[in-house]
Amino acid sequence: MRAALWFLALFGIAVAVAVFAGNNDATVTLYWEPYRVDLSLNLVILTLVFGFALIYTAMRTAALLFALPEQARRWRALQKERAINAELFNAQSHFLAGRYIRSRKSALSALSLDRSRDHSHPKAADVVGNEPQLRALAHVMAAQSAHALQDSAARDDHLKKALENQNQHQRASLDTREGTQLLAASWALDDRDPSSALKWLAQLPSGAARRTLALRLKLKAAQLDNSSVEALETTRLLAKHHAFSKDVAPSLIKSLVLKRLDDARDAAQLQTTWRELDASDRLQTDVAIHAAYKLSTMHGQANHLQQVTEWLLPAWQALTSSEGGLNSVDSTRCAELIHTLDALVAAQTESQDLAWLASIEKAQLANPRDVRLQYLAGVACKSHQLWGKAQQQLAQAAPQLKDINLKRRAWCALAELAEQRGDAAAAGVAWKNAAQV
Repeated sequence: MRAALWFLALFGIAVAVAVFAGNNDATVTLYWEPYRVDLSLNLVILTLVFGFALIYTAMRTAALLFALPEQARRWRALQKERAINAELFNAQSHFLAGRYIRSRKSALSALSLDRSRDHSHPKAADVVGNEPQLRALAHVMAAQSAHALQDSAARDDHLKKALENQNQHQRASLDTREGTQLLAASWALDDRDPSSALKWLAQLPSGAARRTLALRLKLKAAQLDNSSVEALETTRLLAKHHAFSKDVAPSLIKSLVLKRLDDARDAAQLQTTWRELDASDRLQTDVAIHAAYKLSTMHGQANHLQQVTEWLLPAWQALTSSEGGLNSVDSTRCAELIHTLDALVAAQTESQDLAWLASIEKAQLANPRDVRLQYLAGVACKSHQLWGKAQQQLAQAAPQLKDINLKRRAWCALAELAEQRGDAAAAGVAWKNAAQV
């Protein structure tokens, strides 16, 4: 259809020219004294058209001739750009294959080609638009290879040049700069230098600092620096970004919370740390047990008896009401719970309420085969001067306890009960068993 329209247009133009030129008797007269020249109008029109075409063709030809040096310069620059790209591809391929020496050699070759460019021409920077980024990437690849070869001096030199190049050229990609800083932080972690890694991460823009990779590096740096507070905050951010699986995130957060509790050096610091924890963390059974155990083992524990009770009571109620009972927590937390309750019950007096005694007896009746609950019931009865029940519970629990400390305490408590009722023989046997443990 388009070809038919073109033919119709050409035929129309031909008809119009034939009608105009065939019957056109007009003339153009030129006077140049003492001469007179008469020319046909058709000839004048044709002469003007061909003259314009000739002049235009000559001007275009001259422009192309004068543009040949610039085109040659552009062609050479593009050829060098392709060569630099090829060397960068080779450097990346060698690096992925573990050939770090070849990778560094290719990166240095790319830098050598870049230095051989004609940077003196005023339009040289406009020939290749990504020249600064290519140069920065070449320095980064050389730094990566040097780091893999444990050449820290060369790595730092190329890293410095890469950042300087990006500072001098605004056209260098922002992503390249951020990636370079992330690599520098990763290299600092490999060198076991968490402070330098945190400094590199602090230089990132706010958006880049919230990326998953940056947060992972920050978490590693905080763990190396033994900064449990920052590690816990970073882990929470990673969990919000779904950087961990559903099973790993709670476990990791709990371990960091326990680490933060372990960092407390005295009771005041421990209480401050407890108040700074999230409400969800304080409701976790393992966290509450560990915090109460740590507070009970500190000096002046009698002054913190009420605090230990407040921390431990929700966890104890949750455990005793669950189907698994004490077996629902790991052995370490269970041992801490038993030791904390042992110290807590032993510190009570007759004037204090019998809430713990009733709670322990209720748990022991619900799980009569649990020797740990039998031991706790015996200690509680002994603390409240219920000698007969204490003797019964401790006598059943002492031979079966697996925890050495609890077993020794059970035999010591039996020895004290025997001495109190005047049974020297039973007391001697109990003291002997305690000593043999």
